[in-house]
Amino acid sequence: MTSVPTVTLNNGVSIPQLGFGVFQIEPENTREAVRVALETGYRHIDTAEMYGNEKEVGQAVRESGLPRAEVFVTSKLNNGYHAYGDALAAFARSLEDLDLEYLDLFLVHWPLPGVGDFVETWKAMEEIYRSGRCKAIGVSNFQPAHLERLLRETDVVPVVNQVEAHPYLTQEAVRTFGRENGIATEAWSPIAQGKVLDDTVITAIADRVKRSPAQVTLRWHLQRGDIVFPKSVTPARVAENFRLFDFELTDEDMAAITGLNRDERIGPDPDTFNWIP
Repeated sequence: MTSVPTVTLNNGVSIPQLGFGVFQIEPENTREAVRVALETGYRHIDTAEMYGNEKEVGQAVRESGLPRAEVFVTSKLNNGYHAYGDALAAFARSLEDLDLEYLDLFLVHWPLPGVGDFVETWKAMEEIYRSGRCKAIGVSNFQPAHLERLLRETDVVPVVNQVEAHPYLTQEAVRTFGRENGIATEAWSPIAQGKVLDDTVITAIADRVKRSPAQVTLRWHLQRGDIVFPKSVTPARVAENFRLFDFELTDEDMAAITGLNRDERIGPDPDTFNWIP
């Protein structure tokens, strides 16, 4: 079985660089999707309370027969629970729904700059980390200005920042800030919900290396250092997305794909997104 490279986070925890995401997978389909992913070789599952499928993720992990230490599980704090006490309770609820003894990584899902104080939220995250029930804590969708506040006003540096990133939104400023401060970058929507797969630059590279456009795009993420977790409920596509480690892109390929950036978001802008369920 292919060995997935790992990234060592700033607290010494290792995370598989390739994972499996369950965003927009219906709860009734999640258990089987995660089972297939784990059988394929994935050892990193990314979920969130907001996705509504934590219970099914946990069930699949428990039923896999794999030692708990071999499966890296991430979940995220939902937007309605940013107050200190609410965040602590929400984490406990996620852990109960997953029915796992600990989480490997717990993230603040969105900064919500116009709703509350994400610094207060982060202090609750620090308490969760100190409790030992979570091996690492991080953030999602934080911009450099949000991160600067956390670094000034709190004690624990986030281990990761999970952001929308793909060839049309390369996130160079976010990635540079993270690199300079020891914060790894995770990429959600890594193929822009399929929008980049018909791009002629990517299809030309795919034709030359005899890979699919999705494989080329995911390989671009890996070579530039992103942690990535594509999602699919189709077993053949799950397997295809895992076959990324027996080919490489050239420097010219990498530059050509990076050059497609046009700062085009698929999802909300973190500076203005303040939705609470």
